[in-house]
Amino acid sequence: MSDFIVETRGLCKRYRRGAPLALDHLNLRVSRGALFGFIGPNGAGKTTTLRMLAGLLEPTSGEIWIAGHSVVQEPRLIHTYVGYMPDFFGLYQEMTAWEYLDFFARCHNLPPRRRRVIVEELLELVGLAQKRNDDVGHLSRGMQQRLCLARALVHDPQVLLLDEPASGLDPRARVEMRELLRELSAMGKTIILSSHILSELAEICTEVGIIERGRMVAGGPLSWLQNQARAGRVLRLHVVSEVQQALQLLTGFPGVTSVVQVNGGSDPIGAWLEAYLAGDLRAASELLSYLVNHGVAVAEFRQVGNELEELFLQLTAGEVA
Repeated sequence: MSDFIVETRGLCKRYRRGAPLALDHLNLRVSRGALFGFIGPNGAGKTTTLRMLAGLLEPTSGEIWIAGHSVVQEPRLIHTYVGYMPDFFGLYQEMTAWEYLDFFARCHNLPPRRRRVIVEELLELVGLAQKRNDDVGHLSRGMQQRLCLARALVHDPQVLLLDEPASGLDPRARVEMRELLRELSAMGKTIILSSHILSELAEICTEVGIIERGRMVAGGPLSWLQNQARAGRVLRLHVVSEVQQALQLLTGFPGVTSVVQVNGGSDPIGAWLEAYLAGDLRAASELLSYLVNHGVAVAEFRQVGNELEELFLQLTAGEVA
């Protein structure tokens, strides 16, 4: 059995003749049980990829396997392995939450007794047991999102494909969705979700793929990508004495490629400096020691920005191979 439950090879999609490729020979691998974050700018091909993985969109060329089965050759079988939650979902507003899930359980041919148990369990799982008799149209945006996630789970799929599941949610609903995804991952589900909220992906994902213009530009375990980001870091320092000496010392330190004063001299005590350092945490520690040993008083010393976000910006701007 392969360690990868989702694989694509040379996956291409062209929506019309003469148009550029929406997906350009995409090679994707997702480990069993992973919580995989799919990152990319608008129009990069995330939704197109998820729809093809779900068997809802036919590829122009290339291959897709879910749990060892070809999506192209066995599209009906694939639907038993995959639960799909689109970014824009249709809801039957006048159904109750219970009726809504029961309807989709019927679509998957679940027997009546099993169907009733599944619907009740899912309402409990997504925190809507108390809303079982409320009309879908009266539920909040966050509750509707959780109901649609429950809908994707009615047939107990191995793989969940979630397109921007936190889109439009307020901070509390976003936290609730994040905790729910963690719980589903702990239950053994493989989850692939697209998102622009990079800080949240860094908190919950075990693997990440970065896509731009239909091509996968980076992918793998989150820890590996974070190490790639750490190869270069922006450090911000609050220097309260010997500012000019600090600038000279930073400029001459091995691995420092640029230094700027970011407060324009407006700080009455010292200055705020930013230095780009090629190196890991040890290099940053050595830089701080170097400054202090040369008489520079450093009141604050920290890294600027989110590592995953920095790597994403570098890669999607074409600055990193």
